[in-house]
Formats: sequence, C-alpha cells, structure tokens
Amino acid sequence: MHGSNGCGPNVWVNRRYYSKKERKAWLEAYALELEQELSGVRERITDLEEA
Repeated sequence: MHGSNGCGPNVWVNRRYYSKKERKAWLEAYALELEQELSGVRERITDLEEA
C-alpha cells in the first residue's frame, strides 16, 4: 500500500477536487464573509457621512 507507512505521499491529503457538498459549504461561508465585509464598509461610509 503506497503511502501507508509514511514513506510516500498521501494521495488524500492534497486532493484537487471537492464534492458538490464541500463546494456549496465553502461558497456559503464565503458569501457570509463577503456580506459581513460589505456591512463593515457600509458602516464606515455612514461614519464618514456623519463626520
């Protein structure tokens, strides 16, 4: 078994594909991050308008 004794690369560690479920979860987390960033930007704009 290649890689089972720690001498070879573990093919599952650096896989280059993701399931639809993983991609969906990543995109949802990314969308939330962007929404939070946008909220912060809007708050900053409001602060500047009030100053």
